[in-house]
Amino acid sequence: MNEPQDRPARLTVGVVGAGRVGPALAAALRMAGHRPVAASGVSDASVRRAAALLPEVPLVEPAEVLARAELVLLTVPDDALPGLVSGLAETGAVRPGQLIVHASGRYGTAVLDPARRAGALPLALHPAMTFTGSPVDVQRLAGCPFGVTAPEELRLAAEALVIEMGGEPEWIEEEARPLYHAALTVGANHLVTLVAQSMELLRTAGVEAPGRMLGPLLGAALDNALRSGDAALTGPVARGDAGTVAAHVAELRAHAPQSVAAYLAMARATADRALANGLLKPELAEDLLGVLSDPGVGGAA
Repeated sequence: MNEPQDRPARLTVGVVGAGRVGPALAAALRMAGHRPVAASGVSDASVRRAAALLPEVPLVEPAEVLARAELVLLTVPDDALPGLVSGLAETGAVRPGQLIVHASGRYGTAVLDPARRAGALPLALHPAMTFTGSPVDVQRLAGCPFGVTAPEELRLAAEALVIEMGGEPEWIEEEARPLYHAALTVGANHLVTLVAQSMELLRTAGVEAPGRMLGPLLGAALDNALRSGDAALTGPVARGDAGTVAAHVAELRAHAPQSVAAYLAMARATADRALANGLLKPELAEDLLGVLSDPGVGGAA
């Protein structure tokens, strides 16, 4: 546990961008004793989220958020962040000594350089979690890893803020932020796509409750993968069962041609990893890879 001198003082908090992330982080900071005082957001969804997570906190223009807050959360889409920071700095909205925090996984603190030149203290605090935009997100921050990047002199303050929100800080070097974010995207975003696609295929096969069927299987697969990595691989690709894989591709082409490309790409990646880790026997890999590369088997429908 942090010593009192390592904890940031109680701060007024502002949110620029009342999307799914910002209000949840501000609500978590409020639970730690900080005081949200202003937020910005124009869409109906933003207004609803702010009302649910930050009741009685006024919605104002971004410049006014900075005027009222000592700690400002910039929680806008990644592509909008550089322009927002530059614009706020150029208009004089940034104050010396103000904590400017973004929650983007892609960027470190270099994107905040315009604010730093204006005297702000830059922090990159990225919660490695998906957000719903509802109060449940605040509860989910308990134990949530945060990718933390900050100047060395602000490292303790950054880590203390994460701990106050209930999270667990993980230091990420500035130059590693894009790779860090890509890794999380491969895991989380692609997982959702794969699960949704699997559920669609099961419905096509006549399964009435695909989620109920997949839950135990995917839960065990995820747990095994997190514990054992590639050693957790099972199934026809890892076994080198080329005939079964060919039958899968034929069925997908007949009933779900939009799924063929994803199946082939993931099967090839799985085969490469299984072969490299000694799970797939080389004498079986040749036939399997032949199936996966045969345009007649895996071509577009």
